[in-house]
Amino acid sequence: MSMEELSSCESFLTSSKPYFAMISLQFGYAGMNIITKISLNTGMSHYVLVVYRHAIATAVIAPFAFFFERKAQPKITISIFMQLFILGLLGPVIDQNFYYMGLKYTSPTFSCAMSNMLPAMTFVLAVLFRMEMLDVKKLWCQAKIGGTVVTVGGAMVMTIYKGPIVELFWTKYMHLQDNEATSSKSSSDKDFLKGSILLIFATLAWASLFVLQARILKTYAKHQLSLTTLVCFIGTIQAVAVTFVMEHNPSAWRIGWDMNLLAAAYSGIVASSISYYVQGIVMKKRGPVFATAFSPLMMIIVAVMGSFVLAENIFLGGVIGAVLIVIGLYAVLWGKQKENQEVTICEPTKIDSNSKVTEDVEASSIGTEMKSRKAITLCSLLL
Repeated sequence: MSMEELSSCESFLTSSKPYFAMISLQFGYAGMNIITKISLNTGMSHYVLVVYRHAIATAVIAPFAFFFERKAQPKITISIFMQLFILGLLGPVIDQNFYYMGLKYTSPTFSCAMSNMLPAMTFVLAVLFRMEMLDVKKLWCQAKIGGTVVTVGGAMVMTIYKGPIVELFWTKYMHLQDNEATSSKSSSDKDFLKGSILLIFATLAWASLFVLQARILKTYAKHQLSLTTLVCFIGTIQAVAVTFVMEHNPSAWRIGWDMNLLAAAYSGIVASSISYYVQGIVMKKRGPVFATAFSPLMMIIVAVMGSFVLAENIFLGGVIGAVLIVIGLYAVLWGKQKENQEVTICEPTKIDSNSKVTEDVEASSIGTEMKSRKAITLCSLLL
């Protein structure tokens, strides 16, 4: 293999890392949804689950932060502490408690479908806080806006329209469980609206978390493990306070070697510590909109996994919505790629123009200095 081929292969792998990282995270989130749904169905309190989840996440990520990032730690000012406090409140407390309540009232597939509003909410918030470029005349901007609309439209199709059941080769022999699924559906329809509203608030809190995390990463650019540890630790303390207020049954804190422990450990390690760290790295390179653009993949993964594990039916509306979501996802990613290319091309031009201006200013100052010297010399001769 020639040097050019090695260089191109290395360049491809480097540019593909953010994509592989975010796709892997969606598989991790999908597993968390399935395991958590099983745990909540067995009666575990979602308030307690949030506490255990972030306590485990703090215990896992803190040693890495201590050994690799203990030097030159950023000074925690009042402003930084308030940002960390809000991050802990948005993520571990508001987002996850509301999401778990919505998940309990609905289903993993529906919860993931509602979460597909995340890219749209993040895009709007990023534009409001001037973190995203918005030029409607540009094709890449039209692709981002159109892709966001199509993605949300696909999620709404999954929510509103069901249609006939799509028979897959691994679901043909699951008809014996249809009666149980039907009775479960009829009971969950009573709290369907409540679950939808809770999921919308959870998604809004999640989008706000991405935007604020992208801002505070400027301070913790070289200490992302420390940032993850602080957010999880502060979130744990806040979650404990909320649980003491909302959960009055002491037996709710009991946990054994069962699905509840697996849900807390899996969520803490994969969906909190690893995901916060990985998405922070990706956001530092590509921005918050790129990081959230992959969330629709989680819904598709959960729909397939749910048909295996939970014997959930896959409807035609879900398939149509998934296709629309994938189309919107690729439109957003294409727009982000073209935007990055345009910014990359404009930066050298800007640097060249700045250097040219600097040279002109220097030349002008030199000319002015020469004229001043000539004037002084002439005056001295006249005197």
